[in-house]
Amino acid sequence: MKHAVMFGALVIILVLLGAWWTSSSSTSSDSPIVSRNGLHWHPEIEIYIGGEVQEIPQDLGLTNGHSPIHTHADLPIIHLEFGGLVHEEDIMLGRFFEVWEKEFSSTSLLGSEGEVQMFVNGEQNMEYESYVMKDGDKIELRI
Repeated sequence: MKHAVMFGALVIILVLLGAWWTSSSSTSSDSPIVSRNGLHWHPEIEIYIGGEVQEIPQDLGLTNGHSPIHTHADLPIIHLEFGGLVHEEDIMLGRFFEVWEKEFSSTSLLGSEGEVQMFVNGEQNMEYESYVMKDGDKIELRI
């Protein structure tokens, strides 16, 4: 009987360890991993509608909690401050606009409709909301 109890306990421990290993080694996302140890990046963004620069709010993403995507007084910098596992989908430009609760796509920018032109580091980019931001990026949006 003593051996059966020890064997049962060992089986339970192995099952629990297997479940833990599976959950810790897999990801909840199909998006590629950017970092396993977090990141602290600072892309910049400028937005123009009809040739006029649009103001980006200070402390965006910080008023009701602390979003890992946010702004401070050092505009036009976007702060990407993530701990732990970071996937590409976490740092896509569209996420910034989700935090801001504003529209952004190839045909819409902050409520204005039309063809949006997007430049990253001076080069035209057609990824729009799917663009994966990187440290030091200079992003310009125009409509």
